[in-house]
Order: sequence, then structure tokens, then C-alpha cells
Amino acid sequence: MSITAQLSDSVELPGGAALVNGFAFESRGDASRRALLQNGHELEVYDLYEVFSGERAPTAVFPLPWPEWNRGVHSVSPDASFAVFSGQRAVRAVGPRGELLWEYRHGCWGPELGHAHTGDDQEVCRGLEHGSCRVSDDGRLVWAHVVLGRDEQEGQEFWVVLDARDGRELARLPLDSVASGSHHVSHPDGRHMGLCIGMGQDGILLHWARWDGEKLTDWDLNEGLDRILVDVHSGLAGFLTVEHYGSDLRLHALDGAVLAERAAGSCDDEDPVGWDYGCGFVDADTVIASTVESDEDEDPDRARHWMLDARTLQVRGGISYPTGPVDSYVRPLGDGSWLTYDGRRGTLDRWIEATS
Repeated sequence: MSITAQLSDSVELPGGAALVNGFAFESRGDASRRALLQNGHELEVYDLYEVFSGERAPTAVFPLPWPEWNRGVHSVSPDASFAVFSGQRAVRAVGPRGELLWEYRHGCWGPELGHAHTGDDQEVCRGLEHGSCRVSDDGRLVWAHVVLGRDEQEGQEFWVVLDARDGRELARLPLDSVASGSHHVSHPDGRHMGLCIGMGQDGILLHWARWDGEKLTDWDLNEGLDRILVDVHSGLAGFLTVEHYGSDLRLHALDGAVLAERAAGSCDDEDPVGWDYGCGFVDADTVIASTVESDEDEDPDRARHWMLDARTLQVRGGISYPTGPVDSYVRPLGDGSWLTYDGRRGTLDRWIEATS
């Protein structure tokens, strides 16, 4: 079955590709949807609904605390009054003029244990490894994935919970990771936080946790070291994952129990395909997912998008775009629409399912 997409909005947004193929998208339980886009030495924050309504100016702009550091996954408070940056050697909260609010120092994400730091503290060391951080939906906590320095257990990674007011550490969870990178996903229930850690060929680590003000409770969901955390939705209690190499999609309860699974295969009786990590909830009833050719040398124009039932993961059909094949990654907004990025035109396109 073919499902026809209808173009709802199309805007030019410099750097918008990071919304669909990166970690520039930040959603919250209050249904807000924002873009956090790096522009030169600044982080620009856009309300996506305002952008599609014609407003092109960012709602907030934060100077980058380390202009030469272009990795890490950052976060902005719900009211956009401060930003928290995941740096190579610190997590730092800053105000809109770049004023330092607090800093949580940690070890260096550089790959050489014990390597010396020389010169300016903003010097960036060799390597692509990084952590991530996330401000909670109520703005009271900052969750951060960090690595310790030589004065403690050098190289040991931790998941820490910080007080958003002053950066004070409230709790920490030791991790068994040797990360290449990570990202957070906050559950719209406002209480649970997810952390997904990529370790290259060594696999994926996935944790969920909550902080009740006194105790940190966590769920270690790493039996197979193979689940990438991709999305959550306010209308569903659980979360969606894709297998590390695209062999299947799974819907989970918050404790990790598998509620539904859809193995990779031939969705339309053509060539075998694998699921890509570009997937998520269009709304509480629908998942959108991307497939890629099982042979990496195949034509990338054959990558396709599919609609699935959000509770059973049964395939409803492939998506047909009126503009022709769309090989972009997808970013569902959870409100019935999804985004793609047209690199040829430089536009961020918003789609909905066409009514018959």
C-alpha cells in the first residue's frame, strides 16, 4: 500500500539538516519543538512552530563557551533562560550573554589517557569522543554523561544528575561504557530520562533512570549491547529502539520489556532492506521509519520511508512524495507531521499524511 504525503510547510533554515541527521532537535513534554543550531561561534535556538509560521529570528542565542569545540550534545532550559553545554572537559551552564552560571569539571574526552593539557583551557585535544547533557522538562535538573579525570578513576564514565541552579552533583551512576558519543531522551512524563551511548563496533548502551529528590533509580537495558534509543511519545508509556545494524525495530515498556517488534526484510517484495536509525513517532498511533539497502553500495536514492502502526509495528505502507523520491532522513514531530531536509534547495520540509 502506498501512503501519499502532503507538503505542509517548507522554509529555508541554515543548518537545518542537523534536525533530521543529528542532535539539533529538542522536544519537551509540553509539546514544544525546538531547533538548537550552531551558527559560527553561537548556538541559535528556534521554536519550530514559529519558524513554520514565518518567524525567522531565533528565540534565543547563546555564545559557545568553547568556540573550537564542535562536538557534544547540548541542551537549553525550557524557558530558554540558560543553555548547558557538554564540553570536552566540563559541563558549563551559561546565560544569554555568555555569562558563566556554573561549571562542572570532569576528565578529558580525548582518547589518550593521561595526556597533558597545555596552553589555554579552551584548547581542544585530539579525538572525536564526546558526552552529552539534557535539562529536565521542569528546568530543575541537568543530566550529563561525563568521564572522570586523573584525580579520581581516570577514564571511568558516569551518568550524573546536577542541580540546574548551581551545578551541584546530586547523584551519579557508574557506567561500563567506552563511549564514542551519546545522547539523552527525556520522557514526556517529566520523570524519566534515557541515555544512549554509542561505542562504535563495541555496541550500544541504553539506560533509563529517574531522580526522586533523594534516590536515583536506573534500568540497565544492555543484555545485547545493540539497541539505539530513538524516540518517545506522550501518548505512549514506553519508547522506540532500532537494532545497532538495523535488523529490527522494537517498541518497549519503560522497564525494557518488548511490546512489539518488526524485523527487517522486504517491505514491498523487492530487495531486502534494513531499518535505518531515522525513525520515530509521527503521533501516538503511527511510527515513521526509514529503510536502506542491505548492500551499502546500492543507490541511496532507493532509501524509502514507511508508516507503521505505533502499537504493533505492522507496516501500513510506503510513503509516496508528490515531489518525487525523498532520500532525506526523517524527524517526526509527534503531532502528526514529520520533517525532511532537501539539501539541493536548502529547505526544511514539513509533511503530513494526505487525506483521501
